[in-house]
Amino acid sequence: MKLKEICSYLDASVPLAFQESYDNSGLQVGLPEMEIFSALLTIDVTSEIIDEAVVSGCNLIISHHPLIFGGIKSITGRNETERILFKALKNEIAVYSSHTNLDIFDGGVSRKMAEKLELTNVKVLAPLQKNLLKLITYIPESYSDKVREAVFEAGAGVNGNYDYCGYTSAGTGSFRGNDNSRPFIGKRGEIHYEKELRFETVLYSHLKTKVIKALLNSHPYEEVAYDLFELVNGSTTEGLGCTGELSQNLSEKEFLELISVKFNSKGIRYSAFTGKNIKKVALCGGAGISLLKDAISSGADAFVTGDIKYHNFFDAEKKLLLIDAGHFETEKYSTEILYDLIIKKFPKFALRFSETNTNPINYW
Repeated sequence: MKLKEICSYLDASVPLAFQESYDNSGLQVGLPEMEIFSALLTIDVTSEIIDEAVVSGCNLIISHHPLIFGGIKSITGRNETERILFKALKNEIAVYSSHTNLDIFDGGVSRKMAEKLELTNVKVLAPLQKNLLKLITYIPESYSDKVREAVFEAGAGVNGNYDYCGYTSAGTGSFRGNDNSRPFIGKRGEIHYEKELRFETVLYSHLKTKVIKALLNSHPYEEVAYDLFELVNGSTTEGLGCTGELSQNLSEKEFLELISVKFNSKGIRYSAFTGKNIKKVALCGGAGISLLKDAISSGADAFVTGDIKYHNFFDAEKKLLLIDAGHFETEKYSTEILYDLIIKKFPKFALRFSETNTNPINYW
């Protein structure tokens, strides 16, 4: 398969539009037309990962953390990133990364953490904002099914666990074409009244071009009337972090032991005990301390994330148990998410989980 096929699929399945402004998800290294034989899944791209890819015969590396973050003006081996890039190019190995968009999309890193902890009633902690549009258009009754089907197939009408979500109401539209018009129904220069359906649905803003193209191509009118409105609604499924509930109450010590076992965390740091049992849990893989207030507001008894600074532990104020389980440890299962996504679309494609530990942190 060509590199562009798997890149296009991942770009759409874990939308690049979801990534944070500082991020650099997507294709890092490689020619879109190159043939890909197998892929190596990893958290980070290191020199050892390139070696593993060469030995295992993988000419594509799919990572969580991007190899390239800042601008690169030359590749001369001045730093580790440039040396890794040169090594990948020399061995004709492509690199694709799915970072904060993998954190944000429904089914992402924090949801995987919740799955490992067997949490129920899982909900997004900090919903993605300003990414929804409302589409309203008017369709002659005889074409309503065709137009709605095209719009839904283009990705509109998704609401959480449901798709093909829309609303229609009946009414009468009017129009009069001038001498240059080519009306689908009615005559030039005459006012025409037509039974139409007002159709409404929602869509993610990054799908706007695709959905409108589908609308225009399927609609019979020469001039298609439609409106697009930006919604203030937050997403019900996409966003950073999540909350969920344990099957039973645990003491704070029991919960710390559970985190240690499930994520193989060997150096857990935590705030002062609150004296409460743990039932509702907030999670954010990687560095999620910016969501502490959201976690407290959610009513969570504990918040698990990584990369917590000294003073942040004071901010918990004994309102919940704040736990630093490690950046790598809380994101280690991101490769499983990518594996499941790719195998679903390309069931015969060869995928390997890296056996190289790329965690740069060691514990004494």
